[in-house]
Amino acid sequence: MMNDKRFNFKQYMNRKKYAVFFFLSVLAMSGQAQTNDGVIQYRRSSLYSMLIQHPDKKFAQEIAEIFYSIPVPDKFDNHDLNIKVVNAILAKRQKEIDTDVIEEFFKNNAVGRRLVAKWFNKNMTDGTFDMNLIFERGFFNASVIDAAIAQHSARGKAMLADAGVELIGNTFIIVHDIRYVDKEKKAQTTAMVFKAFAGVAGAVAGGAGLSSNLGRTADLAKSIANLGGSVSDIISGFKVVVTSHLFRLNWNEEVANVFYQYYYMDKKSYDPARKAAFEKDKQWFTITYIGSQDVKSNKTSIRGVQTNGDMIKKVCTRAIDKAIAELQLSHEEFRIKTPLISVEPLLAYIGTKEGITNSSRFEVLERIEDENGYTSYNRVGIIRPVRNGIWDNRYLAVEEGFDNAELHATQFERVSGRDFYTGMLIREIR
Repeated sequence: MMNDKRFNFKQYMNRKKYAVFFFLSVLAMSGQAQTNDGVIQYRRSSLYSMLIQHPDKKFAQEIAEIFYSIPVPDKFDNHDLNIKVVNAILAKRQKEIDTDVIEEFFKNNAVGRRLVAKWFNKNMTDGTFDMNLIFERGFFNASVIDAAIAQHSARGKAMLADAGVELIGNTFIIVHDIRYVDKEKKAQTTAMVFKAFAGVAGAVAGGAGLSSNLGRTADLAKSIANLGGSVSDIISGFKVVVTSHLFRLNWNEEVANVFYQYYYMDKKSYDPARKAAFEKDKQWFTITYIGSQDVKSNKTSIRGVQTNGDMIKKVCTRAIDKAIAELQLSHEEFRIKTPLISVEPLLAYIGTKEGITNSSRFEVLERIEDENGYTSYNRVGIIRPVRNGIWDNRYLAVEEGFDNAELHATQFERVSGRDFYTGMLIREIR
């Protein structure tokens, strides 16, 4: 290792090529799972991301088009519905966007219900559900769970209830209002009234774009040819202001009980009355506002970009990442957990994109499961990034030539605690 403690991930992996051992017994203790290639899997929060488009504003079409290609951050499971972009009809000027309008949009379009429907793989034809996505994201053995429930096992029910809290209960919606900063005009913030491009009758498919699910408007149907050329002077100075509004799906024991008692059915228990009742419900599955964050894009160089579209995507992606990182720091329930991939040295796949700085601190969590299958997290220590060891994992950081983009992981050092092991989760603290 270098004297400045900065860790070279590639050299480490080359030396340890045949010794990346993630012990199954350790992973069982930590409540994590492992793929055949040694990658640790863990229960992520789920995220549905949307964009407010200003059709009358400069670069509105380009931003909307590119938004579809910006992936959900890899520390979240993608829980997108097929509505990704909504139009903003300008109303009177005011200092802040009225988030009540967004909540009204969610209510009128039954977004909460649609998020639940996606969790339970609702069949669009017959309205039946299954548990496959929950099993997949919770790393459950479906046959074991089914057997436990069939035997009226307290453990089986507890595991499902726990999955609801840890998985469905951690479903977030983030609505990004991205506005180009015109050099000739001051940015204006307006009140919003939402209008979707089209109805949301089928909005349970994940990640699909406007072109395949909704049909484009006349403007968006056009190829955005100017994005394909070389970087222009205007685009090289491209800047945006992003206001990100964070919401959370309400899922608790009461909501779950109503869903299972009155709506849930599988192929063996089909009931058209349940199908009709669920599809009419716009009241029970609700969404709560958590907070908002304003960010301005930093000055971005044209290194690593080839076209105008590349530049717009680079600016917007980094601004969105910055907004998400600020929201995570401000709201504990939104903070991500990520596993330690190594303990000698301490490494995790997290970095500049998630807002890590030299002053960041993380708690190390051990996941404990009791005899009934309920889980809890105990703090067992504190770690901090090694100076000069923070991975620059921002979009196009490698192409832009930043040294730390080649680290491939952030290295930490122990502040307190002991007996850390691979697979333990870390979470940022103030």
